[in-house]
Amino acid sequence: MTAADDAITIVLADDHAVVRSGLRLVLEGEDGLEVVAEAGTTDDALRLTKAHRPKVLVLDLNMPGSVSSSLDLLPKLAEEVPDTAVVILTMQEDPQFARRALSAGATAYVLKEAADAELVEAVRRAAAGEVYLNPRLGAQLARTPPEPEGPPDDLTERELEILRLIALGHTNAEIGEKLYLSVRTVESHRAHIQQKLRRTGRAELVRYALDHGLLDRR
Repeated sequence: MTAADDAITIVLADDHAVVRSGLRLVLEGEDGLEVVAEAGTTDDALRLTKAHRPKVLVLDLNMPGSVSSSLDLLPKLAEEVPDTAVVILTMQEDPQFARRALSAGATAYVLKEAADAELVEAVRRAAAGEVYLNPRLGAQLARTPPEPEGPPDDLTERELEILRLIALGHTNAEIGEKLYLSVRTVESHRAHIQQKLRRTGRAELVRYALDHGLLDRR
């Protein structure tokens, strides 16, 4: 068996080419680590991970693509490439994001400011099936209670209700009639929903509602 056969294979996913180049240098400077592909969008991250089946995917938390958040990509990765461990690499220091990432299927959570020896350690641990969390974040997480489960993406309950009705095919006038709101108020809520979700067309709103199980709400 060659050294290449023993290597921990890695797909790098970050939307900045310069960052990817730096990460590749860090990782391939270590014995037994091999970067097999690079991705700049969540779509490419999923496609290349499925194509290469690496031991580890290093995934930026915020990337462009049809899946707007890498957190939303994690369940799909777990389903379609279950043998690939995911290391989230991010500037997001909020311990709740780390909690959400690990709950959604990530194996490690590393801050970009520590993307050197700590990243290498996280990759090695992830490949071995171990969980790794930035030590400072781990300490904060231990002191921070979980957030109460609530509406996704800061949507209010009213906005969720309107989004659900949009996804079910109702017009603004019909929604207003159902909820005893003026059409102008419904339009205002719809604009806020689109702004928060960074989605514009009705098809995108429907896809979001389906992905988040909003049509199952009563």
